Amino acid sequence: MTHNRLLLIATVAALLAVSPGVAHADDGPSVPPGTEATASAPVELDPNDPDLKLPDGATLAEPKVLDIKQVVEDQSGDERREDTNSDVKFALQAEVLFGKDSAKLGGEAKSRIAAIADEIETQNATKIRVFGFTDNLGSSAHGDVLSRQRANAVHGVLVKELSDSNVTYEVRGYGEQYPIADNSTEAGRKKNRRVEISFPRAEG
Repeated sequence: MTHNRLLLIATVAALLAVSPGVAHADDGPSVPPGTEATASAPVELDPNDPDLKLPDGATLAEPKVLDIKQVVEDQSGDERREDTNSDVKFALQAEVLFGKDSAKLGGEAKSRIAAIADEIETQNATKIRVFGFTDNLGSSAHGDVLSRQRANAVHGVLVKELSDSNVTYEVRGYGEQYPIADNSTEAGRKKNRRVEISFPRAEG
């Protein structure tokens, strides 16, 4: 063996003797970067600070419950439900309800609308809004007409399902107004082609 080769073998052997071959993880908890606890104490507030007190003669506003919105959308995005303190809204995509550029309801559409009618009865709602919307393809006038026809079709099923003379309806077609997604993509346009059914929540 040459002198250089012997020196290399000796060096590798020395390194192996010093460095263990197996790495061990730290047993302590780890946190994502930027979320580590800091040593500094929280800011102290002076309860006697005049900036934290109401001026003489001032009163606090009446307390109110904030309107919290909960949105649930099925995995396909075909149906979305929004709940607030005062209202319930269902949005059904047009493709679920109708054929392309059509206002004729399919079989699956009627069963979905019937399920919404059950929720209306559960909430004892007597004022129902049925609004139709389209994307921005085609003429605005055509979208206005089609969205109204689709809202009327959904309204017709609700009337049959509910058969309650005390229920009043507001039925409108808004065409391409009030998009909820970006009309520059097909995924966005699909969300905008919809019929919304909304009604007040039961009190209590």
